[in-house]
Amino acid sequence: MREVFGSRFAFVAAAIGMAVGTGNIWRFPRVAAEWGGGSFLIALVIANLVWAIPILMAESYMGSRSRLGTIGAFRDFVGRKFAWMGAYMGFVTIGILFYYSVVCGWAIRYFVYAITGTISPGVDTQALWDDFTANPTQTIFFHLLAIVLVGAIVYRGLKGGFESILSFAIPALFVILAVLTVRAVTLPGAAEGLRYLFVPEWGRLGNSQVWLQAFSQMAFSTGAGWGLYLTYAVYMREREDVGLNATVLCAGNLLASLMAGTAVICTIFALRAQGFAEEAFAAGNEGLAFIYFSRLLVEMPGGAVFAPLFYLALALAGLSSLIAMVELATRNVMDMGLDRHRAVVIVVAVAFMAGIPSAYSLTFLSNQDFVWGVGLLIGGLLAALAMMKYGLDRARAGAPPEGRPSGLSAIFRGLDLIRGDLDETSDFRIRRWWPICILLFPVMFVVLLGWWIYQAIFVFAPDTWWNPFETYSLATMVVQWAILFGVLYVLNDLLAGRIGGGPMSGWREAPAAATEGRGTS
Repeated sequence: MREVFGSRFAFVAAAIGMAVGTGNIWRFPRVAAEWGGGSFLIALVIANLVWAIPILMAESYMGSRSRLGTIGAFRDFVGRKFAWMGAYMGFVTIGILFYYSVVCGWAIRYFVYAITGTISPGVDTQALWDDFTANPTQTIFFHLLAIVLVGAIVYRGLKGGFESILSFAIPALFVILAVLTVRAVTLPGAAEGLRYLFVPEWGRLGNSQVWLQAFSQMAFSTGAGWGLYLTYAVYMREREDVGLNATVLCAGNLLASLMAGTAVICTIFALRAQGFAEEAFAAGNEGLAFIYFSRLLVEMPGGAVFAPLFYLALALAGLSSLIAMVELATRNVMDMGLDRHRAVVIVVAVAFMAGIPSAYSLTFLSNQDFVWGVGLLIGGLLAALAMMKYGLDRARAGAPPEGRPSGLSAIFRGLDLIRGDLDETSDFRIRRWWPICILLFPVMFVVLLGWWIYQAIFVFAPDTWWNPFETYSLATMVVQWAILFGVLYVLNDLLAGRIGGGPMSGWREAPAAATEGRGTS
């Protein structure tokens, strides 16, 4: 019997857990503060409307209709020759999984530091971070702990595993963020932090960099184009409002970012001068979360309580996203014929081994974060192209492919997913807006990817952009993407053949004679 989420709340909680990750807690405060506060937030909301929500809706449609992971969904929607597109989307996220479990291990380690009092007033947080990351025994152990913990949850399946865990963990995460936010805004001097984060600098809306940063934050944070939402949609109940669910996901993700941003920025401004804030924001994601903020947490009144809460929130956010990544990999392996238990064991073993280089070397981790973080933008493009080839009007109307086998008609009766219930009862209308955003997506993709290429050449590695062994060079991205594309293209027929059939299997390649005379009801 096919597993489905027990309720809309369970599905949305899991989806928000997929989206809310470490980037909400350490990247968002830094980028929002650096790029105009309220102006950046305005651009971010628009980015969610025209990029994230449309792509998440496309992923939801593909996953819920095909009932297969990324490879099978693209095979059934675009055709057998294009199974490599789903494999690319899946592998990019798996590539992120390999180092993301290391980052989750950091959060767990610092939670342990906080509850044991290792992080205390006067401690040299820079030395603490350096000692930890320079000790492979510790970094590899906590990487193993994170991936095994998540593997044990996914091993238990939907009902006994990630649905029940996430239905509890995500509300708990928001409660913790709320507590941290309230504490931060009640600190003397926090008003300056609120102004810094929320008051728009209207002139910055004319700065293209603000928009590019907002679109980048949105793409990295919401999970649009990662295939994670597509994977969770495999377990979606019938007659779900896809537009509303995607909107709630993005709203929940943005709320988590705002709460984390408020907690971090208000704390920094309340306890230090602006010079310290600028220094902390310039230290990068890891520096802000593990060096500068850990120093401040223990200095605030009640720091012995709030430091563990902060790192618990960071760990919960990371692990909830890691669950989705492991499930994505597991779903694709299961589609090839393995049962869940064997698939999870394989995924966890491979993830642990492939994550060791990132656990051993911060430079290697930074390279992988750069390559696959930017590479996931291509996943969004592939989802948009899949919808275009499938037919936007057909998808918007919730119509199945022409000539479907009549024996499957009952599966789709009344299942108007993208449009809602005939556009009359849908909570989120998308008659014209969704197709337009999908059609415009290639243009947005070219602009955003072009900006990252420009930065790789002229900002990150201006003298060594041609060197594939340079951490942030253009060449390192292009070479690794090209190798992945080449391998998956060669393996396309094998991948398409190994994936089992879902409800849509065979519709596109079915001979005309096989569908002649069959009804369409």
